[in-house]
Amino acid sequence: MTTSPPAPRGYVFDNDSPHSARHHASLEGALDPLTLGHLRAAGVPPGARCLEIGAGAGSVAHALLRLTGPTGSVTATDVKPGRIPPAPGLTVLTHDAVTDPLPEGAYDLVVARLVLQHLPERDAVLRKLVRALVPGGLLQIDEFDAGHEPCLLAPTPEDARLYERFTTAKTALMRAAGGDPTWGRKAPAALRAAGLTGLSVRPHVLLRAPGTPALGLQLHHLAHLAPRLPEHGFTAAEVDRLGTLMRDPGFAAATGVLYSAQGRRPATPLTTPSTEAT
Repeated sequence: MTTSPPAPRGYVFDNDSPHSARHHASLEGALDPLTLGHLRAAGVPPGARCLEIGAGAGSVAHALLRLTGPTGSVTATDVKPGRIPPAPGLTVLTHDAVTDPLPEGAYDLVVARLVLQHLPERDAVLRKLVRALVPGGLLQIDEFDAGHEPCLLAPTPEDARLYERFTTAKTALMRAAGGDPTWGRKAPAALRAAGLTGLSVRPHVLLRAPGTPALGLQLHHLAHLAPRLPEHGFTAAEVDRLGTLMRDPGFAAATGVLYSAQGRRPATPLTTPSTEAT
């Protein structure tokens, strides 16, 4: 397997590696229907000013452009935004959500998908996103709880155990980078602690089977993490077997739960909570 360059601090999966184009295509196929379905249910008005942080290859940002119409605008940010194609009404920025400022009270809608669980400073970044909203503005956070990604079918019991070792190693690597692989389940409480109201939560579980975008995501996770797996006791033969196993027609697994959580900034001034969600 190809060795990937180091990912930015906090991110286990680099946004600009040899695997990234197909990784983003898998993300789009697996998660865009869920992300955009929740946004459409909430209502994205024509002319809305939108922000997406951690925009990846820009599929959600481009969909927001279509939803907001010719009078709307979308700002898409990423630490490595080079894969986001330009479009009228779209502003693409190189931006670190932890260290770089955002304008306050500037956006009607803010979206962050699979970003905050990777950041040790997630609570501070969440409050920054809330402050970027206009009163009544909507924040949507989509995050996995990757603490349980069960193998459902495998050719042999040994294969099932190998896959479960891989998912355990993946969460350990996320934690070592400062992430919280189970943060998805904590996101709704974190939105409430940040002062948002009118909370709406949608949980989703996807099937990882050959030919599905959700399995494509896991295969690209394997490609990103392969150089680090020997640290967790994997031999080169076991890493190769993982790739073969996941492509086997007799294999199936479930994703962790993806939680899509929404809340609105209240019309009254926000107060800083005395404690943060854990």
